[in-house]
Amino acid sequence: MINALILFLVMNTFQSPSLIFKFESGVSTKGWRIVDDRVMGGRSQGSFEVNSEGIGVFEGYVTTENNGGFSSLRYNFEGLKTAGFTSVVLKLKGDGKSYQFRVKGSDYQRHSYVYSFMTSGEVQEISIPFKDFVPSFRGYTLDIPNFDADKIEQIAFLIGNKIKEDFRLEIESVSLK
Repeated sequence: MINALILFLVMNTFQSPSLIFKFESGVSTKGWRIVDDRVMGGRSQGSFEVNSEGIGVFEGYVTTENNGGFSSLRYNFEGLKTAGFTSVVLKLKGDGKSYQFRVKGSDYQRHSYVYSFMTSGEVQEISIPFKDFVPSFRGYTLDIPNFDADKIEQIAFLIGNKIKEDFRLEIESVSLK
């Protein structure tokens, strides 16, 4: 009886990672979309494709012209329960620039939960605890609790460093841990 209880606790304490998305050659990118500052009259432009190595490549340029300044890559999906998980893990290679990773508990939610990270130019595995995602709407931090939803329905990568710059972010996978 005690051994069965210990096995139950061990199996439920160390939950294996749950994949949100892994890029591979030939995988569909349905659900992924670019949203640039063009929706507000800006002139930034991002693009997205899966390259021949099976890596998702989000690249383009950001310009502050015409009150612009951001490009984002968003993925909406049916939803993944967060119970039993404590963080999101990104496996990617950046260009040495700062990016944001964003989550939404509901596709209809107006605000996002944001975590900023710096890329190194090398392949990185970045682990982001849920408690470190800060609520934000249009660049303003909101006075509500950090991420504590029971599911995720949208993830996004965003670059918006308030300068004119080219960017390239190579994404291998996003998972819960």
